[in-house]
Amino acid sequence: MVGIGDTLDVAAAEHFTRPVPRSAQAQMRFLVRQLKGTRQVAELLGVTQRTVERYVKGQLKRPRHDLAEKLAAETRRRWQPRVRERARRQAAATGGIFVSTRARFGFTAAPGTSDDPRVRYINQALPPEYASRLFAAQDAGATERQLQAILAEGLGEMYFRDRNRRAEGLSVEFTDIQELELGY
Repeated sequence: MVGIGDTLDVAAAEHFTRPVPRSAQAQMRFLVRQLKGTRQVAELLGVTQRTVERYVKGQLKRPRHDLAEKLAAETRRRWQPRVRERARRQAAATGGIFVSTRARFGFTAAPGTSDDPRVRYINQALPPEYASRLFAAQDAGATERQLQAILAEGLGEMYFRDRNRRAEGLSVEFTDIQELELGY
């Protein structure tokens, strides 16, 4: 399953004005500066403090696959916070958020309608209030299920109910996310 929180971080990376550090040494140095110490970075990444020190000095250069992914994700999550915040404010105020997904959608609708869940490809722009709710929930530490519920509500209103102009009372379930791309 695709993580909505991680996908929001990837979407924020599109707004960066400088490239994110690529080498393990540069990423470690950045995290040590951000977290103000090697011990905090070691706890964050799940490695020893000595391992972090070796990467900072350049003694170690190629992290194992899982460490490389975690290192890149944590660096991207902390890179250019003011640029990220400006882009989020704009999306929450005027721009909205664009969702491109392949997922299983199920419905609770009036009797006699086809409410069997099925996989659909959907590309839909959501208004700024949903972007604002997603960002607020992510900042508050919401679970993936809670973020998924916000997206389901937004897609239900905009795609399936067409801003409540049709399919009144239709409740949408958004599960089994196979692909998800967000942009703002």
